[in-house]
Parts: sequence; C-alpha cells; structure tokens
Amino acid sequence: MILIKTNRDNLIKPLQMVAGIVEKRQTFPILSNVLIENNEGTVRFLTSDSEMQIETTSTVKKGKNQNFSLTVSVKKLLDILRSLDPDAEVSFLKKDEKLQIKSGNSQFSLQMLPAGDFPTITEDNESTAVISLPQNTLRNLLNNVQYAIAEQDIRYFLNGVLLSVENGELITVGTDTHRLAFASTQIQSNEVNLSVILPRKTVIELLKLLKDDKTPVSIEIFSKRVILSFSNIVLLSKVIDGKYPNFNRAIPTQNDKTFDLDRLSFLHVLQRVSILSNSNELLKGVRLLISNEKLGVICKNTEQEEAFDEIAIIYSDNDIDYSLNITYLTDLLNHVSVDTIRFAFSDAASSVLITIPGRDDFKYVIMPMRI
Repeated sequence: MILIKTNRDNLIKPLQMVAGIVEKRQTFPILSNVLIENNEGTVRFLTSDSEMQIETTSTVKKGKNQNFSLTVSVKKLLDILRSLDPDAEVSFLKKDEKLQIKSGNSQFSLQMLPAGDFPTITEDNESTAVISLPQNTLRNLLNNVQYAIAEQDIRYFLNGVLLSVENGELITVGTDTHRLAFASTQIQSNEVNLSVILPRKTVIELLKLLKDDKTPVSIEIFSKRVILSFSNIVLLSKVIDGKYPNFNRAIPTQNDKTFDLDRLSFLHVLQRVSILSNSNELLKGVRLLISNEKLGVICKNTEQEEAFDEIAIIYSDNDIDYSLNITYLTDLLNHVSVDTIRFAFSDAASSVLITIPGRDDFKYVIMPMRI
C-alpha cells in the first residue's frame, strides 16, 4: 500500500531541519527515529532527545496518499534521500511492518518502531510570557554570546545562555567565569525581570535554524520549558533549573584606558602569531604590549619559539603588558560582525572590557592570565 508519493525535496528539507538534535548513540532506540505523520496532505516531521523536541511540516498533494503515522531511523532515511537525484520522485510503502522507499529503480527497506511509543513532549500549562522579535535579532543575540558559555561544568547553570527580559530590553549572557559575553536589544514587551537559561545544545540548534532575516520568531516561556515558533518550525526545549550569577558584577566600570582596533586586522595578526602558541588550550596565551601609538602582539610556546607582530593604535597613556587567552580573543573576533572594537582596561591585573564603539548593546569581559 502506497503511503505517500512526492518529490524528494518535500521530504529531505524538513528532515534536515529536525535531524540535528538526534544523537548518534541512544539509550532508547526510538529516539534515533523521526516521527512522520501524514494528515490530509500535511506531513509532520518530529524528533526528540527527551530534553528538546523539533517539529516541522511539509505539504504534499493529496492524490492517493494515505494518512499514516510511523517512525524510522532519521539518519538512514536522510542518507537514502541524499543519495537520490534532487528532482527524484519518492514513494513510501508499508509492507511487513517495514517502510519501503522506492525511487526509480532504487528500493530500500527500513525497520519501523510504533509511532505510539514515540516520546513527544507537550506543555499543558499557560505560558508566563510571550516575546516576539525578528529572527535575525535573536540569532545575533545568541551568536554574540554562545562561544563564552561553559561546557560540561559542574555548575550546570553555566552550561547555557541566560535569556532575560528587563524593562523592555532582551538580554543574553554567556560565561564560563574566565570570560563573559553580554548582548542586548530593545523589544516591545510588558514583561519585567523575567529570565530563563537555555541549554547549550538548544542554543546551537537555534543558530542553525534561525534565518538571517526579519521574519518573526515567537518565544513562549513556561516554568520549565520554552517554545520557539518560526519559519514553520516549532522547537520545544527544557530550560536549565538554576540561578544565574549576577553578571553585572563581572563587568568593569572603571576601565579608563582605551584604544580601538580594526577587528579583521587584529584577527589576522592573532591567527599568525598563534602558529607558535601552546597547543594546550588552557595555556594558549598571548601578550599584548600596549604602548605609545602601537600594540605589540607576542606568542611563545614551551619550546621557546616566539612570534611577534605589531599594530598601530591611537594610545598615549601608560605602557601596559597584558596577557590573555588567545582563544578567547579569536572567539570574539570570529563571531562579532563589526568593523571596529574597543579595548578598555585599567591595569594588567584587572579584567579587560571589549565593546563596540558608539554602542552599549555588547560587552565582552576577559580575565587576564599568567604566561
């Protein structure tokens, strides 16, 4: 019995949207599958990792297509569809409790697991807040801070991005306690002092899915979950249960010595000198020799090899010898899409504050290190 017959693109595009959260190794085999349901020509695709769930839909011509509900391996199905010609016509058939996939002379047979056993997540409570903003705005807010969040820290609240609404301002913050990134934007909202912590995996998936345009994204906030709806996608995620540290205390307010740098020029200098930096990420330091009208950049490694470069700057204050983790600098420069950044500091023992000249919607703080 033919379940569905449609163009390859009607299947592969929605599958690619939902496949990203499926882990290669699963405790429960059904979580390696995608739930596919057809209801009168609207085909629903849903995946879950028990913490997060993504669904989207695709429209196909009704014709002789049947309503159905099934689950199969999302990776195997995607690999099959990728192997077919872009304009191929694909048929799904059900035979002996297996899903048969036919296209031209090609035929595949996949094991199915019962759709009724698929662990979908639902939210029955009313949301505590609903926020709407352009997709590119949310994408930038997350992109500008996600590189600073911790990975597998025992302080679990650091393994995510703080999403906070304060007096009409939407704020995102990421920190691993060695560095902190802050971004904000003004929004139309009556919500005050509302915050959740989005898990790292959720943030990374959102950055893959959010478009770089002004089409809207809706964020519904619940006590233990968030639901984001955009571009025919619904992403539901648990939030991290914990109290985020007071990030404002980590942002310096007395850094009175400043100079500006061209972002790309500085990035290229760091990439060059990092060739002779230590391979150990924790010891990957760079010295910044800040003096009259110039910035010296030095990297050394444990083999006593050294790289030096220099950039002209507008600076006439006291000389300072600063040591920072070079990865923390390149992470920033690779993610923030601006021409110029501003360094602000007080002395070599205190944190450096990096901002964007003329704007107060981004701050990046790095703790100094000993080399």
